[in-house]
Amino acid sequence: MKSFNTEHNHSTAESEDVYAVSDPGKNVDDDGKEKRTGTWLTASAHIITAVIGSGVLSLAWAIAQLGWIAGILILIIFSFITYFTSTMLADCYRAPDPVTGKRNYTYMDVVQSYLGGRKVQLCGVAQYGNLIGITVGYTITASISLVAVGKSNCFHDKGHKADCTISNYPYMAVFGIIQIILSQIPNFAKLSFLSLLAAVMSFTYATIGIGLAIATVAGGQVGKTTLTGTVVGVDVTAAQKIWRSFQAVGDIAFAYAYATVLIEIQDTLKSSPSENKAMKRASLVGVSTTTFFYMLCGCIGYAAFGNNAPGDFLTDFGFFEPFWLIDFANACIAVHLIGAYQVFAQPIFQFVEKKCHRNWPDNKFLTSEYSVNIPFIGELNISFFRLVWRTAYVVLTTLVAMIFPFFNAILGLIGAASFWPLTVYFPVEMHIAQTKIKKYSPRWIALKMLCWVCLIVSLLAAAGSIAGLISSVKTYKPFRTMHE
Repeated sequence: MKSFNTEHNHSTAESEDVYAVSDPGKNVDDDGKEKRTGTWLTASAHIITAVIGSGVLSLAWAIAQLGWIAGILILIIFSFITYFTSTMLADCYRAPDPVTGKRNYTYMDVVQSYLGGRKVQLCGVAQYGNLIGITVGYTITASISLVAVGKSNCFHDKGHKADCTISNYPYMAVFGIIQIILSQIPNFAKLSFLSLLAAVMSFTYATIGIGLAIATVAGGQVGKTTLTGTVVGVDVTAAQKIWRSFQAVGDIAFAYAYATVLIEIQDTLKSSPSENKAMKRASLVGVSTTTFFYMLCGCIGYAAFGNNAPGDFLTDFGFFEPFWLIDFANACIAVHLIGAYQVFAQPIFQFVEKKCHRNWPDNKFLTSEYSVNIPFIGELNISFFRLVWRTAYVVLTTLVAMIFPFFNAILGLIGAASFWPLTVYFPVEMHIAQTKIKKYSPRWIALKMLCWVCLIVSLLAAAGSIAGLISSVKTYKPFRTMHE
């Protein structure tokens, strides 16, 4: 075991004294960091891993609440807004010039460069609160998927009306143990293999879900659908129609959420072609691909189940057979979420670790790493601080997931709370500051109107999700059965 100190590396990364240009004779970029090797393809994989997540499975339910017209329209609008604002955010990675300016390593750094003041703290609260919420949500969803595998086998053996009671908690614990191990991956740049695997898994289970829904539609056993979704007095009460519609908007917003990690993804890209150009291409590929799958999952799922579409049509047993295919799809969900958890957790890890290195640069526990040779794997760098802190974080998020295992309501609340500040407000404000758009000009007014409309949508979605969460708390039982 070899010991070495990382203090110099961190001080170099944080230094304002950066290289003017990348030195071709050294394996470093213009900021003195190790040369980045990411491409638009790896960035696309990161985006797809982040975006095509558990949200895709709730889209049939969301469209059932909104109906064919509003459901499809809102899905398209959110995809356009997400791509439009992501291009603005990509241009802010460097400041003041989007191609030759100084790099910003995190979302907070970007806001500091362009806006400054209290907005930096507000960004930090929104971003890291959102990231923590997502890691909790993914722990819940992964456990539900693993429970669904056991229940699917039980239903196959004992009949579809059997009382197959399985606790989520052991599966949450297993998921947490896996994340403790994977959390020792040092940084975002080392996650490419995991993101590629997770992206393949997301395509796999989304395709299976679409295929099963198509088979149901082809078989003629479909639910009732309407242009306006669930019918008051038949499917829901008037109050439920309102609150669930708001919650559905939150679910769709969450389904496109990746602004929280966009800057961290962009920081993995090599500088030629320019990072903003590669990131815009990756965003176009990522958002277009996910929108295609979302339209298929949401629309075909709604066509299959109608207004009674389940909150998650794989884990809530919209389908029972073929049980082995449903088992495989749910296993793919769990594997995907293992990778997606790391995509959203790494920015949290990096933020805390950089803060600690900056505040206590001489502390050996914080700065020392040890090189360990592991059979069949090779040489790995181990940090005791990283081991202790990241393990504590995973344990904490797992415990929170065990306390609040309410899937749909939490999903909508996270999406509604984070969509406006991170996906719309900050990118728009920084774009105005960067391009010096004249106040009260037509473009300025249009961008401000976009911000206000999205704020209203986010507040309504949050209200609907809170109502759904309260209802879930009142009716929740610690063991999931098919009758819930």
